[in-house]
Order: sequence, then C-alpha cells, then structure tokens
Amino acid sequence: MEKLTHSEVINLMLQLAVMLAAGRFLAEVSRKLKQPAVVGEIMAGILLGPTLLGSVFPETFQVLFPITGASAQVLDGFIQVAVVLLLFIAGLEVDLQIVWQQGKQALYTSFFALVIPFIIGFAVTYAFPSFFLLDNESNRIVFSLFIGTTIAITALPVIARILMDLDVFKSNMGMLIIASAMIIDLLGWLIFSVILSLMGGPGQEKMGLGQTIGLTVGFTIGMLTLGKWLINRSLPWINSRLAWPGGLLSLSLALCFVAAAFTEFIGIHAIFGAFIIGVALGDSEHLTERAKEIVHHFINNIFAPLFFVSLGLHVNFVESFNLPLILVFLVLAFIGKVSGAFTGARIGGLGKHQSWAVGFGMNTHGALEVILGAIALNAGLISEEIFVAILVMVVVTIIVSGPLMRYSLRQIDNEQLKKASETVSVIPEPEIKNT
Repeated sequence: MEKLTHSEVINLMLQLAVMLAAGRFLAEVSRKLKQPAVVGEIMAGILLGPTLLGSVFPETFQVLFPITGASAQVLDGFIQVAVVLLLFIAGLEVDLQIVWQQGKQALYTSFFALVIPFIIGFAVTYAFPSFFLLDNESNRIVFSLFIGTTIAITALPVIARILMDLDVFKSNMGMLIIASAMIIDLLGWLIFSVILSLMGGPGQEKMGLGQTIGLTVGFTIGMLTLGKWLINRSLPWINSRLAWPGGLLSLSLALCFVAAAFTEFIGIHAIFGAFIIGVALGDSEHLTERAKEIVHHFINNIFAPLFFVSLGLHVNFVESFNLPLILVFLVLAFIGKVSGAFTGARIGGLGKHQSWAVGFGMNTHGALEVILGAIALNAGLISEEIFVAILVMVVVTIIVSGPLMRYSLRQIDNEQLKKASETVSVIPEPEIKNT
C-alpha cells in the first residue's frame, strides 16, 4: 500500500492548519460585521487561492496547494467527508413537527416559493443557453434544471439566524418561514438528487430516470418512516448503555456514512443519504438539544471551514467575474423567490407587509447552494463563471435579506399603530353634564 511521503505529510498538515486558521479568522471578522461565518470562510478561500495568493506569490501557492499529488488527493478526501457532514447537520435542523403545525400556510408558501423561481430559472436558462455559457447542447435540459433548482432552494440555517437577530424566530411568521424552508429543502434536494443522477460522473453508470426517481422516493419514505422508528427505538438504549456523548456521536456519524454510501451506490450523490438520515435522526424525541449542539460544534468548527475555504482554492474569482451574468442571476433570484414566497403567503392568509417579509426572508441563499454549485463545477456541468455568479448571489442575498425583512416588519408596526390611533379617535368622548 502506498503511503504519504514525509514531505507530503508535512504539506497536508500545513494545508489543514492554514485553511482552518484563515477560515476562523475571517469568520470572526464576518461575525463582527453581523454576517454569517460562511461569508468569511468563502473570503478566506478567495484570499488563499489563485485569486490573490496565486497571483501575488505563485510559487508559494503551488507549493502549499499543489493540484496533483498524494496530499492533494487526501485533502480532496477531507473535503468530500466535510460536505457529507455538512448535509448531515442540515438535515438535523429539519423539524417535521413544525412543518405539520404550520399546515396549509406552510404548504402554500413553500409550493409557490419553490415552483415559481424554479420555472423562471429553468425557462430563462433553457431559452438563452449561450448567455449562461453552456458549451454542450446535450446538457441543455440538465443544465437548466440545475439553474432552476439553485435559485429555488432556500438557506434554512441563514434564515434561522436572521429571524433570531430580528427577534421574530418564535412568532407565527417566523415559524411559517422556517417550516416553508424545511419543505423546500426536502423537495429541492429530492430534485437535485435526480439531476445529479442524470449528470452521471467518472466511474458512475447512469440509471434510467424512472429508476432514479423510484429509488430516491423509496429511500426518502423508508428512512422517514421505518428508519425513524428504528432510530427512536435504538437511541434510548444507546444513551443509557454507551458513554455519552461519545457513543451517540460515533454511532450517529456511522449511520450518516452508511446512508451516504448507500445513496452513492444506487446512483444518487452521497450527500442526499446524509441529509435524509439527518432529518430522521434530528426528528427523534430521544436526540436532545445538547446532543445536537455537540454535533453542530464538531462539524461547524472543523469540517465546515475546510469545505468553504476549499471553494476558493481552484477558482480565480477575478478572471471568472462576469458582471452581466451575475446581475442576471441576482434579478432571477429576487424576482422568482420574492414573488413566489409573497404569492404563497398572501394565498395562505397573511397581510401584505407580512407577506413581503416572508418573501424577503425566503430569498436567502446559503451553504446548500454553494455545495450544489461546487458539485456541479466538479462534474463539469457548469463553468467557473457560473460558479462565481452563484457565490455572489449567495453573499448578496444573505447581506440584504435582514435589512429588507426589518423594513417590512417596521411597516407592519406602523400599520398597527395607525389602526390603534384610528380606533382611539373614533371612541366618543364622554358627555359632561352640568350639575
């Protein structure tokens, strides 16, 4: 068996150290600016990659981050594990109870917030493939499906953070947004798993569309029914018999990797298995909030920075910056997502300003879109310019969603104050009698 050489081990350790340190430092800067850590971690990748370090100190960049060689392959293995774990904790955040509690309002909002941007993204891309730099006409449908899905998915963790910052997380509107985002996550990844299967990949045999959809739906239903039942029966035994939290952590991640391996085996990407097992596990009443918090800390502080920093290591963001393409992406995202979520919320019975707030909140994109784009880039479906446009769309929507939601909520308060004032003004003054 071939092993890493002495110098390759040193190089790999330095790669991990530099990526974690730079990711942490810029994540803290991002937090100081009241932005999610993912924005800083992506910026760290841009600084360490060919965009800055590769341009200013090309020899240092080539020594530190070689494109080929054993250390590059091992680092790629770390990144693959990181993206699987990221989807696992994204699944843990899905609470199916909240979805059921919100009922029809969540269904209306999620349906229109998913379908309208998906149709707009698909139709525009399919009609103008050359503008989106599609060089292989045989991929036209898959490429258009990919762009539609990217615009339609919502970033659940980022929305949750924005709602907490605005102090409306536990309000009816906050719960509606969270429930709708959860439904969109489930359906969006279901669609994306089918697209991944259609894309194929090196060493992967393509399945028929019907077989892929059947296996994907069957796996999803099986894990959310029988799988969830088995997990509920097993967790009390694990919590009482094994060392806590070590036993729970080990077995949870083992389950995650088994599910990821299974979905990879049947032709769907490994991340889908990790996401669904995360939903099944996270919905269990025997998985405590403390246990979830430990898993989140473990993955968010070690593996997540490695993945997001790695995004910038192989893309030159200056050379791939295509302003017209980026502007079109932003317009499609805003028109599709905001109008879709606004329409769904209005049909669900919310007022005008509340519906605008829901629309702006649902327009938040984040880690899942970045993961989706990275996979498509590695598979050769999209160009680096499209990938950069997706990253810019993610960062811009994260930055503007909070202020736009705050503005809409302020309009609701103003409206309520106005109504209260009108109510007071029409109350007749008491008649003063002369005595």
